[in-house]
Amino acid sequence: MTGVIGDGGSRRVVVIEDATDVRDLLATVLGQAGWTVASAATGQEGIDLVREVEPDLITLDLALPDIDGMEVCRRLREFTDAYLVMLTARAAEIDRLLGLQLGADDYIIKPFSPRELVARVEVLMRRPRSLADQTARDAPFRHAGLLIDRSRREVRVDDRQVDLTKTEFDLLAELVRGGGRVWTRAELVAAVWGSEWDGGEHTVDVHMANLRRKLGQSDGGASYVETVRGVGFRLGG
Repeated sequence: MTGVIGDGGSRRVVVIEDATDVRDLLATVLGQAGWTVASAATGQEGIDLVREVEPDLITLDLALPDIDGMEVCRRLREFTDAYLVMLTARAAEIDRLLGLQLGADDYIIKPFSPRELVARVEVLMRRPRSLADQTARDAPFRHAGLLIDRSRREVRVDDRQVDLTKTEFDLLAELVRGGGRVWTRAELVAAVWGSEWDGGEHTVDVHMANLRRKLGQSDGGASYVETVRGVGFRLGG
């Protein structure tokens, strides 16, 4: 068992992967995306680590040295509802279907793009796990004079209604969901337009500029949409 090797983020992920290079890559990529990462090299160590850490997300290799990944998935689903992403070289449709039937939330074929992995994980995290989760996510959000009602898709700044397009609202909702974390353009593209979008990441900048103009500034003079040069965007104000 490798133990906790992340950077102290509030979201926890357990990586179950026997290949050291892949395990280290996942720890680095997910750690940079704001996750606290714990990892294990075998199926049994992974199961034990999930019980200990109680993660929000699990990545699971299927070719493990002790227990087949499908069986690990089945055992995990007996006690955790964490989001689970299978990472495997098995590309056959029957393996994909079996994995999803056993409770996987996504199935990614190796070799994979680290940016795509992070983007798909962020899309997964938008899915509520329960009615309570859905209610909490739909509750109005208030921040520095900004009010966002996601259930009604309404936005107000200091009681002034702001008319946003669907895309502008969806982008703002993603910034809100991330709290203070920085969203890369690739992550926003995957979350709002989907992983198949081929319109380019520059589209995000155009919509963010419009969103920033419509929202204006908080009482403190800060923009509600903050650009992090060379990286992406986060909620400001």
